[in-house]
Amino acid sequence: MTLIDSRAIVDPKARLAADVQVGPWSIIGPDVEIGEGTVIGPHVILKGPTVIGRHNRIFQFSSIGEDTPDLKYQGEPTRLRIGDHNTIREGVTIHRGTVQDREETTLGDHNLLMAYVHIGHDSVIGNHCILVNNTALAGHVHVDDWAILSGYTLVHQFCRIGAHSFSGMGTAIGKDVPAYVTVFGNPAEARSMNFEGMRRRGFSAEAIKELRRAYKVVYRQGLTVDDALRELEPVAQQFPEVAVFRDSILSATRGITR
Repeated sequence: MTLIDSRAIVDPKARLAADVQVGPWSIIGPDVEIGEGTVIGPHVILKGPTVIGRHNRIFQFSSIGEDTPDLKYQGEPTRLRIGDHNTIREGVTIHRGTVQDREETTLGDHNLLMAYVHIGHDSVIGNHCILVNNTALAGHVHVDDWAILSGYTLVHQFCRIGAHSFSGMGTAIGKDVPAYVTVFGNPAEARSMNFEGMRRRGFSAEAIKELRRAYKVVYRQGLTVDDALRELEPVAQQFPEVAVFRDSILSATRGITR
């Protein structure tokens, strides 16, 4: 059986594993490398330099590895790197990096990008993240592992979305979101923590209780961020989950969503 449809266009310089499937009317350019078990649907555009790992599925009308429209970009050679076991649904757009930052846009493993998601240049998406329909990330955004961004979430450039965090539908994020925190609204406001997500991922009852207390220290006691971080320090030494929360605040560069 032919795995590359005769109506697809695959540049001779592209490197595809032997079992990669390519649907009709898809176009794969030079400097594209695709790992084993990956399925490319119809009407997909892949440009390079782009490396796509193993067992990914990319659905129709997606544009992967295109030049960024950032006005600073002047055609320099930049990259896109996609890991393993990702699902990229219809109409997703992912741009390569720029030399002004890390020269690479990165998508990790086991992520789900639903229809019409956009990932801007130099962004870094971790593992096990879910970006729901029409979520859009500007350039230089970092999304840590297990984050969930609900439909129509907008993320300003240079923001960091912490691990296990959650955004509600239509949220506009302009500051960093600490790990575990749930945000809603335009502009985004912190509402709680993603406790349901923690329970589903096997967090202990004790860890969840300490994270609940840590959230109150930062968001409910009227403390400055510095004072809250000092109060959390001894707890963070006992509970690695609280340490992740505290560190995500400590490393924030745009201020935190409050």
